[in-house]
Amino acid sequence: MHVFITGATGFVGTAVVQDLLAAGHTVTGLTRSEAGAAALAALGVRAWRGTLDDVEGLRDAVAAADGVIHTAFDHDFSRYATNCQQDRRAIEALGAALKGSDRPLIVTSGMVLDVQGRPATEEDVTFPLSPAYPRASEHAASALVARGVNASVVRLPPSVHGEGDHGLVPMMIGFARTKRVAAFVDDGANRWSAVHRLDAARVFRLALERAAPGARYHAVAEEGVPFSEIAAAIGRRLGVPVTGIARAAAAQHFGALAHFAGMDVPAACSWTRKALDWHPRQGTLMEDVDSTRYFPA
Repeated sequence: MHVFITGATGFVGTAVVQDLLAAGHTVTGLTRSEAGAAALAALGVRAWRGTLDDVEGLRDAVAAADGVIHTAFDHDFSRYATNCQQDRRAIEALGAALKGSDRPLIVTSGMVLDVQGRPATEEDVTFPLSPAYPRASEHAASALVARGVNASVVRLPPSVHGEGDHGLVPMMIGFARTKRVAAFVDDGANRWSAVHRLDAARVFRLALERAAPGARYHAVAEEGVPFSEIAAAIGRRLGVPVTGIARAAAAQHFGALAHFAGMDVPAACSWTRKALDWHPRQGTLMEDVDSTRYFPA
């Protein structure tokens, strides 16, 4: 299968590309830069120069593909709503190019679901769109399925960890370095589900090969790691105090990420494991956080 992938040089996207190649697929990867194109060429991947805003270019790239994986997303949280709009337009453009065929489109989403008191499952739906949660990845994918596009969703947990991580955990480490305290919200009992990037990559590839319209997959290796444990590891590594802060004061420490620091988002993945015959192989979040990967000398 020849696969077009957005975010091909990103933290997750690179792992997906490598997994696709190892499984015998060929790949064209979207990249904005000359350096990105060179990195893809070194892997034996054809580079497609462009951006998510170039919807015509996206449609052209899809024309030669047997399947599409969309992993790109701008994680600048200072312009989150704008980035969510860009993401939705890109998904709609990719889907429009696939309409009328059975070629699969795999869309990346998060684990922010309308669930309380239990781990989220693949059957649970995402939050309705609102100013508080403007990400429309799943809404866009569902609309495409209703129009006959073979789209499905891979949900990623708050922590996708591993070598090269620049997501939420490194951001939390940055706050602790700056503030000289490793903090959690309230009692820190809120949980983050987690997965290693290499395990997540296999979910994307297996979902593409299964090509089941409307399916939702959970790339989750650990159902829920208490945030207090993450903060404790950060404090231990940095040699700074670990303390809880009131939810009302969380923004003073975590800034725009206060909501994420206080989220309780445990998630199950039993259906995904069975449907894809997927079993995590890599280490845990705490093994990574409590290592030199996250705290280089």
